[in-house]
Amino acid sequence: MHTALESFRLMVFRIVAERQSFSSAAEMLHISQPSVTANIKALEESLGVRLFERTNLGARLTRAGDRLYTYAREVNELAESALRDIGAMNGEVRGRLSIGASTTIAQYLLPRLLAGFVEVHPRIDLSVQSANTEQIVAQVLSHKLNIGLIEGPPGTSDVRLESFIDDEIVLVVPSDHRFAATPPSVAEVGAEPLLLRESGSGTRRVVEDALRRAGLSLRSLRIVMELDSTEAIKSGVEAGLGIAFVSRWALRQEPRQTLRTVRVAGLEITRAFQFIYPHGPEPEGPAGALLRYARSFPFIRDDVDAPRRRRADGGARE
Repeated sequence: MHTALESFRLMVFRIVAERQSFSSAAEMLHISQPSVTANIKALEESLGVRLFERTNLGARLTRAGDRLYTYAREVNELAESALRDIGAMNGEVRGRLSIGASTTIAQYLLPRLLAGFVEVHPRIDLSVQSANTEQIVAQVLSHKLNIGLIEGPPGTSDVRLESFIDDEIVLVVPSDHRFAATPPSVAEVGAEPLLLRESGSGTRRVVEDALRRAGLSLRSLRIVMELDSTEAIKSGVEAGLGIAFVSRWALRQEPRQTLRTVRVAGLEITRAFQFIYPHGPEPEGPAGALLRYARSFPFIRDDVDAPRRRRADGGARE
């Protein structure tokens, strides 16, 4: 978000510039939109120039605004460096950490990971964003996020990957569905109404790849609904709208009477949740601290079907 050494007004300007939206910046900063507007207006008056132009596509930087944004980023980076260096004198890790996590991870794993992390590193200022895999990759590449956690292939070789933890994607059906009594074949799954995540979702990409490898034509799928969250998909299955593939992590506390997981003959869908960050040396400061903490994080197992922890030394690769 911002550091204690960064001007609040300059920080508001920087966030609006990055988000290209006054309302989105207000949401991220947890202040009202009129407050954002007032800060930008005061900054424009003090400089004697317009910094943004309002368009149908959002808030666009003027030429003067673009020049100021360059300096605003440098000020923020210098302030963060100062805090890190001062903290290091006392053996602390300080600074800002912007994390992006794809939807399943953000909802079911990240809170547990961060709860322990902030106890160990209380002076790190966290900013967390949830989006689908495609969006998280784009924001890491544009340096709007320091580090990301994704649940599908990144779709590019422009980021470094480090495996974090294993996941299994399973078929879920209503408890009274015929598949609950008789496990289906891949062909039978393809004939059923299917609920899928939206385009750009890591889960969707992994499921489609697995079904294609199993010999099922994606054109033959009866996709009745696309939803942008796993919880919405589970509710849809529970309501009888169709069947779906979801992460086993999303079912760890699911009441057994509402949904049933079903094994599909000849189909096993596994993947690794992965950290992503820009190419180059391994991250230092807050991002490096998160990686080190995650490599030794002891997930608590509450059922025998829980996915396995990735080996700490088994995932880093270019």
